[in-house]
Amino acid sequence: MFTTRPELSGTFGMVASTHWLASQSGMAVLERGGNAFDAAVTAGFVLQVVEPHLNGPAGEVPAVGWDARTEAPFVLAGQGTAPASATIERFADLGLDLVPGTGLLAACVPGAFGGWLTMLERYGTLRPRDVLEHAIGYARTGFPALPRICSTIDTVRDLFTDHWDTSAKVWLRGGRAPEPGTLLTNPDLADTYERVLAAAEAAGSDRDAQIEAARRAFYEGFVAEAITDFVGSTAVMDVSGEPHRGLLDGEDLATWRATIEEPLSLDYGDCTVLKAGAWSQAPVFLQQLALLRGFELDGLDHAGPDLVHLVTECAKLAFADREAWYGDPGFVDVPMQELLSVAYNDERRALVGEVADVGGLRPGRPGGRVPRMPALAGDESVAESRREAGGLGEPTVRATGDTRGDTVHVDVVDRFGNMVSVTPSGGWLQSSPVIPGLGFPLGTRAQMFWLEEGLAGSLAPGKRPRTTLSPTLALRDGRPWMAFGTPGGDQQDQWSLQLFLHVLHAGMGLQQSIDAPAWSSGHLRSSFYPRDIHPGRLHVESRLGEATVAELRRRGHEVMVEDPWSLGRLTAVSRSADGQLHAGANPRGMQGYAVGR
Repeated sequence: MFTTRPELSGTFGMVASTHWLASQSGMAVLERGGNAFDAAVTAGFVLQVVEPHLNGPAGEVPAVGWDARTEAPFVLAGQGTAPASATIERFADLGLDLVPGTGLLAACVPGAFGGWLTMLERYGTLRPRDVLEHAIGYARTGFPALPRICSTIDTVRDLFTDHWDTSAKVWLRGGRAPEPGTLLTNPDLADTYERVLAAAEAAGSDRDAQIEAARRAFYEGFVAEAITDFVGSTAVMDVSGEPHRGLLDGEDLATWRATIEEPLSLDYGDCTVLKAGAWSQAPVFLQQLALLRGFELDGLDHAGPDLVHLVTECAKLAFADREAWYGDPGFVDVPMQELLSVAYNDERRALVGEVADVGGLRPGRPGGRVPRMPALAGDESVAESRREAGGLGEPTVRATGDTRGDTVHVDVVDRFGNMVSVTPSGGWLQSSPVIPGLGFPLGTRAQMFWLEEGLAGSLAPGKRPRTTLSPTLALRDGRPWMAFGTPGGDQQDQWSLQLFLHVLHAGMGLQQSIDAPAWSSGHLRSSFYPRDIHPGRLHVESRLGEATVAELRRRGHEVMVEDPWSLGRLTAVSRSADGQLHAGANPRGMQGYAVGR
């Protein structure tokens, strides 16, 4: 099969990410003796600078990794929680039935900075300056502006000039969006990180002491003070059409820590797939596999209607369960054992028919439980009226409501046997105004909570929102084999699943699988404001071909034919049985790259 670029092979190390500067920076760290986790942290901080429309320091960092020292996998939950004062009643008093997709009300505790530091402390080998110097350099001296950065800034230019003047000062040039290819700088962010490093190095030469001092400077020191002063004193415009103050305060920041958890897992053939828990949508990948185990996929055309139909119909069932059952396990009794059980999936698999399901969502009854779904109407008129209130929910939502990749991704494998997959997101430049003097905005992840009592995803103080962020790590014969993922909001566990299936059932390499034509179902409740739904809708790249599209339509799918290279931004790394390392990255968007040797 034709590939857009060669699949990389070597024995030293591989870094694949959604931006070439992040991949190069991560590889530089491997070359100087750092391990995969040092490289991932370095790449992650660079991604905050060079893709600020897709992630930032106040976003979140979920990761799945394999630690060669302990010969064990782990999940990093760098996901911030709702403020202590964020209650359903508080929003009701403001006349809101959804958490706004922009502004300050939707801010959770920033998880990205603390998440990266936790990975560095627990699994890395370098010091804070070593992993921050590349990001500081690009923020200080400049980086080439991607066309998507410029178009995103232009989309919210009036919001910046009319309401978010702190963002206008950072991102507008003479009242206009920057031109693609021009150098962008963010000196305030560079200064923020230099101040963090000064605090870290004042703690002495001990690496752990430096990391802890850096964390405290952010969550208890000058960064926290700037955030709480701004949030507590400033009412800013959001998509509700009214200005609101935020709810986040210093106690929320000071008491939060990223955590390390055991992964969820599912065996599929000779592979074991590892995912984060139900505080993310990650288990939906495992549920899809549990359904697909009952079908014979070997020999099916990777771009043919049989495979696309089966995978799509299984996705509809798994995502319906996501909506009914997933939530922060610290607050919700998620029936994950039943959801992944053989008996449950045998029963659910019988719902997959020869024609497309175009009705409402059909969650199951794991353990006999009765599902509870949000009461929000899902028709287009409701969604459109909410969009007309102004602003954006999902970070790259178009005026039509169509979305394209909403975050970033990085995968790393090293010569020591470590492997890690990370999907940072949140803190988008268009999501919330820049905090004065810091150079970055808060995230708006609380928009994923429901303001309806009794749901798995209902808002509660201290609760993690159920995000779409979903990195993946797969083992083969008990050893780390492949790390992969993609931006794309609700589509992440559809596009990444297709890569996995192409490798296993079609015998493709990483780059072949990434380049293969993609598809995704809209038959799910959007996780982002205004929370709309499109029953029966199926987006496909035109490269699937006219015959496949015609057959899918005959089976009842509402097929939306998209541009030939438009769906997904996958990256992947792997280790083969003979010790060779491999990597591939997405050509779509002309910015993702893999590097290695």
